[in-house]
This record gives sequence, C-alpha cells and structure tokens, in this order.
Amino acid sequence: MIKNIIIVVLVLYMFFSGNCSAQALFEDSPYNFKNSEYNFDNSQYNFKNSPYNYNNSQYNMTAPNGVYDNYGNKTGYTTVSPTGVVNIYDNNGNRKSFIPR
Repeated sequence: MIKNIIIVVLVLYMFFSGNCSAQALFEDSPYNFKNSEYNFDNSQYNFKNSPYNYNNSQYNMTAPNGVYDNYGNKTGYTTVSPTGVVNIYDNNGNRKSFIPR
C-alpha cells in the first residue's frame, strides 16, 4: 500500500514538474511571438534593428552593440526590443539568434 502511494506521488511530481518545464521552454521559444522575428520589434525592417542604421553598420567599428570574433572583426550587432529580447544580427541584417528576457 505504501509502495503504491509512493509511486503515485512520484508520477504526480513528474507530471507537474514536466508542465512547469514546458512553460519555461515556451518562454524561450522562437514560436513565442515575443521572441519571433515576425514581431516588428525584432524585425530587421524596424530601423532600430536595421544594418542601415549607422549604430548597427559594419562600417561603425566603435559601435557599443557590436559582436566581434576572436580576431576583433565585427561579425554583427545586437539590439534589445521593448519586451527585453536581445536580438543578434549578422552585418547584413539577418537575425541569427536571440536571447529571451
């Protein structure tokens, strides 16, 4: 009897902890609109995120939001959306990755 109760408690624990993990995974997912490139705040077509904005330009070597390789070459830039998502772009404005809030 006690063995059955322990098994039920463990199964319930695994079930509920799994749901919490799934929620955390959705918060970090690109399918969450907050993180999606289809959200205008994260889009390269938003001038704030555009490579045509001099702050993001590959020709601005003193940009504080630049992403550099190990040799000091600028390989891209980052922007932060109003929702707190950090977007990582290459020098051509293609969104390569993001860091959720």
